[in-house]
Amino acid sequence: MDTFELRDYAHAITDNMLTGFASAELESMINTVVSADALIVVTPIFTTSYSGLFKSFVDVIDKDALSGRPVLIGATAGTPRHSLAIDYAIRPLFAYLHAAPVSTGVFAASADWGGTGDQVAPLHDRIERGAVELADAVAGRAPARASDPFDPETYLGGGNSFAKLLGGIPEE
Repeated sequence: MDTFELRDYAHAITDNMLTGFASAELESMINTVVSADALIVVTPIFTTSYSGLFKSFVDVIDKDALSGRPVLIGATAGTPRHSLAIDYAIRPLFAYLHAAPVSTGVFAASADWGGTGDQVAPLHDRIERGAVELADAVAGRAPARASDPFDPETYLGGGNSFAKLLGGIPEE
């Protein structure tokens, strides 16, 4: 399992947004993300929504790269009042990307950290439920495969050509 902290890529993400080109390090990370069988994404809640860095990273990924990919959504915030951000901000973002978020989102507020016994049980239960849903989603899906963006099969589809897509010469 690969884990990425977006703050380690903040400059590369910003540079990519400004220039349209990813650094080798960022490109490698993006390729790992888009070829994963499933994703667990977590963002801090900032001003009732996902963080700007989180959204910037999503913006540098091809909008079709996560199509059908199972996703477990997580978020953290200082107060439980922001727990609905998963459903009104983050889940619609992954719906736009045609990903397949599992139904349970894992939200953790300050009160969920540092407790013992019964205080941490609800967070543990949410994590467990989300993990089971994600595992079930992965088990019911064909494995993801890395795609070569320069391979015509990737962007044209099997048996297609530019002429056929443009309504010109029929394929033989």
